[in-house]
Amino acid sequence: MPYAPNDNVQIALIGAGGMGQGDARNATAQPGTKLVAACDIYQSRLDRMREVYGASTYTTRDYREILNRKDIDAVIVATPDHWHARITSQALAAGKHVYCQKPMVQKIEEGPGVIAAEKASGKILQVGSQYVSSHVFVKARDLFRQGAIGQLNLVEAWLDRNTALGAWQYSLPVNPNQNDIDWNRFLGHAPKHPFEPIRLFRWRNYNDYGTGVAGDLFIHLLSGLHTVTGSIGPTKVFASGGVRFWKDGRDAPDVMLAILDYPASSAHPAFTLSLRVNLASGVAQEQFGFRFYGSEGIMTTSYSSLRLEKHPREIEPGYTINTFAQKDQDAFLSSYRTKFPRTAPSVSADSEFTFKPQVDAHQLHHQAFAHSIRGGGPSVEDATFGFRAAAPALLCNQSSETGVAYGWDPVTMRRA
Repeated sequence: MPYAPNDNVQIALIGAGGMGQGDARNATAQPGTKLVAACDIYQSRLDRMREVYGASTYTTRDYREILNRKDIDAVIVATPDHWHARITSQALAAGKHVYCQKPMVQKIEEGPGVIAAEKASGKILQVGSQYVSSHVFVKARDLFRQGAIGQLNLVEAWLDRNTALGAWQYSLPVNPNQNDIDWNRFLGHAPKHPFEPIRLFRWRNYNDYGTGVAGDLFIHLLSGLHTVTGSIGPTKVFASGGVRFWKDGRDAPDVMLAILDYPASSAHPAFTLSLRVNLASGVAQEQFGFRFYGSEGIMTTSYSSLRLEKHPREIEPGYTINTFAQKDQDAFLSSYRTKFPRTAPSVSADSEFTFKPQVDAHQLHHQAFAHSIRGGGPSVEDATFGFRAAAPALLCNQSSETGVAYGWDPVTMRRA
């Protein structure tokens, strides 16, 4: 659909790191969308934004200047996690639509405030967990609703990496100049700390600013799960992990396992969820996937494929009568065949669905955001959805630290 130049959705980027600049590319790939401003606390990234989007691009180190501009319709919040809730709420109050990178909040207590800010604003808030829009997960949702695997009872989900960049050892500038970095603005309400650039450029490694493997990676698994099953969340969360390989000064684990109990609902039966992230897993390439186990089959997903294995339930339970006397065996068989006459067994069948790699889930997610802004429907991942995915992930962090299993009420979105 063509748009007139004066009909552009004008966006600004707040946080121009790797995810932020990737979000900017995907956002501006949508017709009728223009990036007009950028904010970051590192001058080199602001310079880069002008190189890419033109010298007229407005840049600032203070995100409040972005929110005060009347020519900006929407903002992308791609800062370190500890800034997400604050900037998102303020942007909504300023009348901006918001695309907030996952997790929507760093602390569970921040969730209700963001939900309230979204409702009060009347604006679109979309959380940036792109698998909500992935063709793979949309297909998995359709198959699940059709009963393709029977009664769900267990889900396994994993994301394994084995590279330095996958473990967040991002590149550091050579001899960074403190004048080029607004250190105090980066820290914000986090604990005060002397200037140490590695904490900025590798912020995901530090719990002061990030949310570890749970907030960065479990959140994708939880968002995908909730999309497929229609679930609103678990009632119990237990996790264990630690720094096993990447001993580079980080305090966020590089390995975590979690078990979550999901109660029965109108959308699904009760089931157990197993989550795994390993940043030194020994794999040659990053592996991401789900395995949904049901009474009649298994559904396995990857980034770009879905495999459905149909294994119908047995048509008779079988018997173990060899230890009975012959007369008792005969009596049993007579009764058994009355209950279970011989019929042809159902045939197992496998189906494979593949999706074009160029249909990128990030682009689909930004397409959905632009569509919602233009009045095309509600957000595909609003504040309530975002919080219901974030809270269990954050409880995984707490459980890993304390060794305690935590209760959660997914309806009221409070600790139980």
